[in-house]
Amino acid sequence: MSVPGFRVISVFTRPAGLPQLCGHAPTRTRCFVLPGGCFVSLLRMSARAVAEAAGAGSLVESLATQFQFTYGFEAGVSEKRSWGNSLPALAHTLLDAGLGDVEVLIEYPVPLSSYRVDALLAGAYPVTGEPSYVVVELKQWTAVELVPDAEDLVTVRGMGNTARLHPVAQVRRYCDHIADFTKSLHGHEHRISGAAFLHNATDFGVDSLFDLESDAYGQLFTASSKGKFQDFLTERLAAVSGAHAADALHPEQIAPSKQLMAVAAQEIQERSQFNLLNEQQVAYSLVMRAVKKAKQADFKEVIVVTGGPGSGKSVIALEVLGELYRTGVTAIHATGSKSFTTTLQKVAGKGSTRIRKLFGYFNHFTHAEKNGLDVLVCDEAHRIRESSNHRFTPKDKRSNRRQIEELLDAARIPVFLLDEHQVVRPGEMGTVDEIDRVAKDKGLTVRHVNLDGQFRCGGSRAYEQWVLRLLGLIPGGPIPFEGDDHFTLTVAETPQELEAILRSHQEAGLQARMTAGFCWPWSEPVVDEAKNFVGLVDDVNLPQWDFKRPWNVQGDRAIGGYPSKNFWATDPAGFTQVGCIYTAQGFEYDVSGVIFGPDLVWRNGAWVADKKSSKDTVVARAPEHEFAHLIRNTYKVLLTRGMQGTVLFSTDQETREMLRSLVRPA
Repeated sequence: MSVPGFRVISVFTRPAGLPQLCGHAPTRTRCFVLPGGCFVSLLRMSARAVAEAAGAGSLVESLATQFQFTYGFEAGVSEKRSWGNSLPALAHTLLDAGLGDVEVLIEYPVPLSSYRVDALLAGAYPVTGEPSYVVVELKQWTAVELVPDAEDLVTVRGMGNTARLHPVAQVRRYCDHIADFTKSLHGHEHRISGAAFLHNATDFGVDSLFDLESDAYGQLFTASSKGKFQDFLTERLAAVSGAHAADALHPEQIAPSKQLMAVAAQEIQERSQFNLLNEQQVAYSLVMRAVKKAKQADFKEVIVVTGGPGSGKSVIALEVLGELYRTGVTAIHATGSKSFTTTLQKVAGKGSTRIRKLFGYFNHFTHAEKNGLDVLVCDEAHRIRESSNHRFTPKDKRSNRRQIEELLDAARIPVFLLDEHQVVRPGEMGTVDEIDRVAKDKGLTVRHVNLDGQFRCGGSRAYEQWVLRLLGLIPGGPIPFEGDDHFTLTVAETPQELEAILRSHQEAGLQARMTAGFCWPWSEPVVDEAKNFVGLVDDVNLPQWDFKRPWNVQGDRAIGGYPSKNFWATDPAGFTQVGCIYTAQGFEYDVSGVIFGPDLVWRNGAWVADKKSSKDTVVARAPEHEFAHLIRNTYKVLLTRGMQGTVLFSTDQETREMLRSLVRPA
């Protein structure tokens, strides 16, 4: 949450209208406010101050206020309950260990994601005095059971049959991720350690959790082993102020994240490239567990993974595919996107025909042997269609089965990864309800995983919520975007300004792309009488601003130095063309420029979708209500391609003014 003029400070300063947190003097309460960005943690204070605030009854209220201010939506009841029960238990444990001056960074955000560590303790090593950090995951659990055949998955008594990540595995991965993406820890990974503290449990009540091996990044403690937890803490934290160590975690020290396509080949051919967090790891472990069971017996299970753009669906898909390929398990990755699949074949299968064959399409399984594969990973599964038949399918090859049935039948373990808000064409029907219904008709068990993390858009939960509310995909209506330290949002006054901003990022070594709503014709390249390439047609024509640019190439082959449509998003030469939904969907780049066309304009406080302005003939044939939904989904996809920032422009003045009113000037 941006507060104009604020800088990183070591004592708390509050914006106008925000109550002083916890009622303590500023020297007792610390909080980071970032230049043009969000709070590093919801609250930063000494362990002693946390205990005092909890005793005064102000801790939860202060955190809830800060949460609303930072993320733009209200914290849930369960989250507030967790703060009220768990944070005092941690604070008093620290006080009893003589560590009242250690800094507690509450709800510390895991870099470049929207996950938050319950508490990150900052202090100094007792012997060397160098910075020391302890990541603490707090759980109120009292009884758990391991999921059979999966050492890092558990179920919790009273919380249903949903698989959850083992708390030691969870905190270990947090430590790995923070160490990877915090430059001040590079070469000093020993400075960070992790612990899960189940303050309501006894060792006996959760004894199965101790089966998972512990290390410096992940140890387990309960109420009955509180003394051991205090010993663990005093070995790593001295009884001195942790302010200096906390200051050293300035977010400008965070390194950039990996892009999927940049490491796809290594992911498949060599080793794991990503550190899966929370539900991402749950999804991965559920697939591996099902594979193991299918090898041991006549077993079949369906895994459905849902999540928004950048939540890690494709990362999970490649992690699964890579591990299975390297261990000799038969698996295929399939999508309904030619651009996405072709790019994966090129980059992940570089130098290997065998690996290129791991990537296919949903309509390739019409006549597949039933359960002939061990695993079929259906990425971008929201693009599943009613039938695999199309106008070019020979009569003897046509199928009388639905595409979703073909995919379910093709493998022992069908895995579906989808985002229902990315359905952008009529006939796309990959939904959780539909998969569940067909699987149930076949007598199959379905396991669900909901990815609540957000990795694209800089891990900005605030931006994710802003987009959904802007387009009316969740209730509440548009709200101002107040800023986020790891993600920038700008409204350009002209298309030239939008392009100039993107070009500055491109010239600085980042990957930038411009996209637009499908509101202009898409022409074939111009050739002369001898069929020699002459040029691309400047179809995206905005005469009011004297601005003309071509769409990306239509065909599957590069021409005249321009990449084919399949590689527009990843080839540096794609910068000079405007991408559409069909070439952008499924990809990510550092900075995204989006032109709102006349197919979606703001009128009298509401969005109006205009079918006559659309040049997408397939979508324009949809009924009015369906067209309006598909167009909003289209812009949602375009708005969530950027990892570090988005630049907006609308060809409509009223829409542009509305957008400008919601976004703070750069």
